[in-house]
Order: sequence, then C-alpha cells, then structure tokens
Amino acid sequence: MADKYFNIAKAIVEVVGKENIVSATHCATRLRLMVKDRDAIDDKKIEKIDEVKGVFFTSGQYQIILGTGIVNKVYAQIETLGLKTLSKKEQDEAVKQNEKGIKKLMRTLADIFVPIIPVIAATGLFLGLKGCIFNDNVLSLFGASTADIPAYIQTLVTVLTDTAFAFLPAIITWSAFRVFGGTPVIGLVIGLMLLSPALPNAYSVADPNSGVEAIKAFGFIPLVGCQGSVMTAIFTGWFGSKLEKKLRKIMPNVLDLIFTPFFVMLITMLVMLLGVGPVMHQIELGMVGIIENLIHLPMGIGGFIIGFTYPLAVITGLHHTYVMIETSLLANTGFNPLITLCAMYGFANVGTCLAFAVKSKSRRIKQTSIGAMLSQLFGISEPVLFGIQLRFNLKPLIVMLLTSGTGAALLSIFSIQSNSYGLAVLPSYLMYIYNGHQILFYFLISVFCVALCFILTCLFAIPKEALVPDEDDPAADMHYAGDATAISETVSSTDSGAALKASSGDAEVFTAPATGKTVLLKDVADETFAQKLLGDGFAIDITDGTIKAPFSGTIAVAYPTGHAFGIQSPDGREVLIHIGIDTVALEGQGFEIHAHQGDNVKQGDILVKADIQKIRQLGKSTTTMIIFTDGTPIKEQELPKEMISGVTSLQVAC
Repeated sequence: MADKYFNIAKAIVEVVGKENIVSATHCATRLRLMVKDRDAIDDKKIEKIDEVKGVFFTSGQYQIILGTGIVNKVYAQIETLGLKTLSKKEQDEAVKQNEKGIKKLMRTLADIFVPIIPVIAATGLFLGLKGCIFNDNVLSLFGASTADIPAYIQTLVTVLTDTAFAFLPAIITWSAFRVFGGTPVIGLVIGLMLLSPALPNAYSVADPNSGVEAIKAFGFIPLVGCQGSVMTAIFTGWFGSKLEKKLRKIMPNVLDLIFTPFFVMLITMLVMLLGVGPVMHQIELGMVGIIENLIHLPMGIGGFIIGFTYPLAVITGLHHTYVMIETSLLANTGFNPLITLCAMYGFANVGTCLAFAVKSKSRRIKQTSIGAMLSQLFGISEPVLFGIQLRFNLKPLIVMLLTSGTGAALLSIFSIQSNSYGLAVLPSYLMYIYNGHQILFYFLISVFCVALCFILTCLFAIPKEALVPDEDDPAADMHYAGDATAISETVSSTDSGAALKASSGDAEVFTAPATGKTVLLKDVADETFAQKLLGDGFAIDITDGTIKAPFSGTIAVAYPTGHAFGIQSPDGREVLIHIGIDTVALEGQGFEIHAHQGDNVKQGDILVKADIQKIRQLGKSTTTMIIFTDGTPIKEQELPKEMISGVTSLQVAC
C-alpha cells in the first residue's frame, strides 16, 4: 500500500516539476504546493493521477485535492523525495516574503481591508433598511410619516448607521498596525486621536457654508481632523508600527511597557496631523475625483472601461486596490458607484456557467460549471475564472468581459450606486434597497447581464471538448459523488424518514455530531466541499462548539490542530468531520482536543470543543462539514433544518 502512495507522490512531483516546487505542505484534504511557475503545470495530467479529485490555484499555492487520510499518506511520501516541506503557517509567510512590488502591495491592502469589509457591509445593510423604512412614501402606506418616528428611535438608528463610517480611519489604522507588525490597540488609539472632537471636523471645514475653519498651527499649517481619509489611516499604521518596532529594540526593558507607547503615540500624532495627514488627504481627494470623473464620462464610456477591466484585475490580483478607492468614496461621498460597475462581471459569470451547464455534454464540465455558478452567486469567482473562463481558449472570458462592460455602461448611464461594499451577486441587492429607482434598475440590468452572457456564450464560446461526452470511466464516477443516477440507485426512495441510507447492511442510528442550522453542501463557501469532491454529506452552521462522535468507531484521522477528524466504523463506514473553513491556518487556536488518532470512541463521545467566538474573531467560518467519504449519498430534501448534537438522528448503515 505504501508503494501506491509513493507512486502518487512521485507522479505529482514529476508533473509539477521538482525544480518548480518551492515548498510543500498539506491540510485535512489538500496537498498544497508553492510553485515558481503555475503555467508550467498540466492540470489534466494531474487530474488523471490516482486519487486526485481536483486541482485549483489560489494565494500562490497549487492545491491538489486528495481527500482525508489519503493526503497524509501522499505527503509522507513527498517528504521522502527530498522536497522542502513547511507547515501551512510557514508557507503562508514564505508566500508573503517572495512577493514583491505590486503583488506585495495588493496582498498588504487585502490584509488591511478584509477584516473591515463585514463591518462596512453590515453598516450598508443598516443604511439600506433605513432608506427603505424611513421613507415617507413607504410610511404613507400605513398612514404615517417620518415626523411620527420618536426621536429616540431615530437616535438609535443613527448610531447603527453612522458609527462605522464616522470612525472608519480609526478602524483602518487599527488594522494597518496589525498588518505591519505593531500593537493594534496603539493603532486604534492613534486613529481615534486623528478623529478627536477637539479638532475641526474635516467635512465641516470643506463646506464653505458651515462657518468652521481649520486651526492654523504655527500660523500656516491647517490643523483639522482626518474624517474620511483612508490613505492617511494606512500611512499612520505603517509609520506608527515601524516606529514602534524600532523603539522596542532600543528601549530598556524596564521602560518599554510605558515609554514605547508614549513616544509612538506622541510622534505619530504630530507627524500625521502637522505634516503627512493634510497632504495625504488632498492626494486621496484627487484620486476620488479622477474615479468619479471616469464613472461619469458621457454615454457610459467610463462605466464600460471599468466593467471590462475589473475582471482582469481580479485575475491578476490588482483588484485589492479597488477596496481602498471604494472606502475613500464611501467615506467622502456616502456612496460607492465603483462596486456597482465592478459587480456586473459576477452576473456575467453566472451567465457563462448557465451556458456551460445547458450546452455541455461532458459530465465533468457540466458539474464544474454548476458548482462554479453556485459559488459565484455568493461572490466567489475563482472557480469560474480559472475553471472555465481561462481554461477554454479565452472565448468565454472575452464574452464575459464584453458583457460586464456593457452592463456597467448601462449602470453608469442611469447613475446607479451602492451605499456600501463587500456584497456580491445575490447579496449585492441589499446595497440598493435604500432607493426604489436604484434597486429596480440594478436588478433589471443584472438580469440582462446574465441573459446576454448566456446567449453569447451559447452561440460563440462553448468549446468542442465540452460537446463531447465523457468516456465511461468508473474512476470519474467516484470523483464526482452526487451524480443523480448513482443516488437514485443507492438511496431508498421509500424510506421517507431517513435522510441518509446505504444500499445494504444493517441500519444503525447516526446522530448529529454538532448543534446548529443545517446547511447544504452546495451552499458551503469552499469549492472542495461544495462540489462534493470528497464525497456527499451536509454542513452545520454550529451554535455550540462541542463536536461529538456520530457513531462508534475508530479515529482514523485526527489532526493536531483539532479542526478535522475522520471516523471509521467496524464495518467500514467512513465520515470526515471538518470544523470550519480553512481553520487549519489557526494552528490549533480555538480548539480543545478530546480524541486522538487511533482512539476507539463510542457514539456521543466528545471529539473536540471549538471556541466559536475565538475562531470567528480570528477571521474563520465555523461552518462544520460532515462528509461521507465512503460514498454514501444523501437526500437533501429530507435533512432536518436544525441539528442537535447527540439527539438528532439520521438512519444510516454503519
């Protein structure tokens, strides 16, 4: 058996190229290779290797999906081939160190803004609901008006809608300190200093009718707050963190606790408010002005340019700069027309996937397109871009770019703009509910983009290989669990009380390993699970971090990080429980392990206790996947909406 995994490892290294591999690591299901030249790898040859269930490239890593248990054995053989092996955390750091120039800048901006996006998106939803509910036309339907709303309710709503934007520079400064290696809380305090109510408000100073003027330091330096200045906040984080690290090297240990923060806050505040801040803010306003002028070019020309080029920026990684510009637009104008124009490529991608799903005769391509479409509907575009657009002679990509540009041009002509960012495709409609005109035209144009791209792709961009049926390949059938024919043959259609049932064997009660809301695999924000590459199953949006054994058996796989367990029953039933998405990167943070590899467990025994709050604070989803790696199919329509650990039962053969 060892020879089998050695041969798999050897075949992978030969196709990828030993000299092309910078380092190797793995997680619960995937072999992750950092490579020098991704284009030198033939994906089709990799996919033909035994046990390989799929490949994709992201964040500088070429990831090969092997499945739980298998990946450990293949990785063990990789280590014998003389390759440099790293932990996932070490490899992520290596990726960052090897990036230079624009790529390094893009990653840095992404690291700063990604933790902020959920807050701004939520605030945008609050603003949208406020615009919809606090609307005289809406309230008149109930015989009321905004004047009838009590002052305390208006105050509470204002707190919800205005706080994030009012303190946005402070939030960005905190995040920038974190990214650049400083102490985040020092960054937060400095950011709040830049917004101190003791300073003249920047918006008021900019309004000639407000009567508020800047304070003149030394008689000529304008002293104002940094409201709306994103670039100032980023520069503050960079400058302050660098200063802090230098001071900590020279400061005596006995003085470091107090005097390092003292000098960092003092010097950084003075430099920003008296020197860099006003200059950076003017540069930023100039950038915002350029973008606004481009967006408002006549006949939608600017919109077409943005809509056409944005997908190319996503492919190259340059799109992270857009987040900074969008944040500046929101902070300075209250609206974000840029994301509106960029969003059309997501709808165009949906049209591409629909065309491939309808026209393709290849089962593999059809399933890839359906899985990619489900991801794209919630804003994950990489499966479409790399699995379809760039894979088939660029014709689908060209059609998508033209469609995206056309939709963006129409949006520009009708002056459609969101009041937030961070939401894409289906969730993006929430950013326009603040105004009836906005949501109506955004909806109509987005649907038009889906239809236009679907028609053009069907007519001009379906490749010949997609029109050729797959050869009968039993291995291929195994790689794509969930095929309708296979399910119909193996799932009992007469057992309405069972969500899961094997075709043979004695039935035994399978209890839910976790408590929470049931989530279908297709809705999981991870392509490996969503496309059922490891097997059929379901997920749970857990509300309790106690994870229990669903049946009695042996722990076949248990990761030292505590995020994944594979359990095997005496008669061969195999289940993978994967707590969270990409939680391997946490290196065990938030997980209290109770079971280890090789342990015999009884149904209901605790495997691990996950600190849900901490894991989410560290930026990871706690959606927990339960995958039947032995090929057991499921009836999604019979899954209960809620799961209770150790109580909710599903009839399976074990």
